[in-house]
Amino acid sequence: MQIRELSIPDSYEITPRQFGDDRGVFLEWYRFDALSKAVGHPLNLRQANTSVSKRGVVRGIHFADIPMGQAKYVTAMHGAVLDFIVDIRVGSPTFGQWDSVLLDSVDRRAVYLAEGLGHAFVALTDDATVSYLVSDVYNASREHGIDPLSPEIGLLFPPEAGEPLLSSKDTDAPSLGEAAAGGLLPTWADCRAFYDSLNRTEA
Repeated sequence: MQIRELSIPDSYEITPRQFGDDRGVFLEWYRFDALSKAVGHPLNLRQANTSVSKRGVVRGIHFADIPMGQAKYVTAMHGAVLDFIVDIRVGSPTFGQWDSVLLDSVDRRAVYLAEGLGHAFVALTDDATVSYLVSDVYNASREHGIDPLSPEIGLLFPPEAGEPLLSSKDTDAPSLGEAAAGGLLPTWADCRAFYDSLNRTEA
């Protein structure tokens, strides 16, 4: 597989090598050793999630408190989504910026985003099935959201997604500025210290 860092530090695009024949296709969609080499430590897998969304559904922008946050390794098992990684770490050189990767059942790419980054996607097809490997179990009291339509972030949804469909939880979430003013966002310094602690543990 090929792994490249995205424009948001501590996030990566993973492109697997696919082996196809007249029976179908085989691929490795996750390799702990390859990911560990790229990010400096292995993904400490504690939970796996799957969501199924119809075209136009937007999920996110979601994040968890640091420590210990929730790193995510995300891929589309069926259909297609445009996946967004948003830097919400106060003090980061790319604070408020985002990058995106097309996740689909053709190229079968995945994305990895470290703890403290915001995550969202928009479904480009019906029955878009997304699977997540995550570094900690869900804890409602430590989970937060930012309105994915926050103009300060300016996510761009492709025309093929149609009209965005959002949950009330996501539309009621604060904007980026409101979340920062309310002290909800992780800081660049705290995230860097946490990543360093993971790297030291692995060493």
